[in-house]
Amino acid sequence: MRSPQDVNVLITGAGRGIGKRLAIGFSHTKAKIGLLGRSQGELDVTKLEIEDSGGTALRLRADVRNYEQITAAVDRMTSEWGAVHTLIANAGVQGPIGPFAENRSSAWQEVFETNVIGVMNSCRAVLPRMLERRSGKIIVIAGQGSSSPRPRFAAYAASKAAIVRFVECIAEETRDDNVQINCMFPGETYTSMTDEILHAGERAGVHEIESAEKVQITGGTLSDRQIQLALFLASERSNHLTGKLIYVQDDWKKFEHDSARPDAYTLRRHLK
Repeated sequence: MRSPQDVNVLITGAGRGIGKRLAIGFSHTKAKIGLLGRSQGELDVTKLEIEDSGGTALRLRADVRNYEQITAAVDRMTSEWGAVHTLIANAGVQGPIGPFAENRSSAWQEVFETNVIGVMNSCRAVLPRMLERRSGKIIVIAGQGSSSPRPRFAAYAASKAAIVRFVECIAEETRDDNVQINCMFPGETYTSMTDEILHAGERAGVHEIESAEKVQITGGTLSDRQIQLALFLASERSNHLTGKLIYVQDDWKKFEHDSARPDAYTLRRHLK
């Protein structure tokens, strides 16, 4: 079993929001963290926070929409520390808010280039080496709309549903190679997307505004719950789980000793 300080974790969209939370959480286990994102300033701050608390981090400025930039970042991290043991594909954008009939096609394209192609690029950059050494973990961050309709957020919801099905497909391809890939739904949590909803006003819809206001006040799902689920999915304790969509609110601890049946916790989420 690999010791925590020997684990290298690459996190996309690591400069803020959930990506930053997970980066700091994993760093507390003494894992080495590759911080990938587009904003140098945000990455610098996250790196500083990790190092100030005794952790180890490497800043990797790249755009997930650009496969060459992602592969260069993976190569740099590999040359510094060795293999990427865990990828957390977190980078994403919310896209257009409002009725689909009023959405611009260019806005949809940006959402799918980041949320879908970006995830595919990130997975493609690390997967060949994981398959070669027959070991690896990939965690893809899902979102609202992954498994149920989300009116007025059609682009975001469709992109998140797409990556869930992508994960299910790749999980079947890699099932016999000791590489596990799962989707994690982190719950409602305060990020820049919360502010986007509030700024959109009535275009977001009453339900979304009410939820965003609540999250703004409470902060939403506790970061500890998100970190603990991600740590579980990145550990050898979850080697028997792959191709699943697991919510932070699920009773996921039972999976440590009991594998979910094939049709459970998938895109269609047959739970009974």
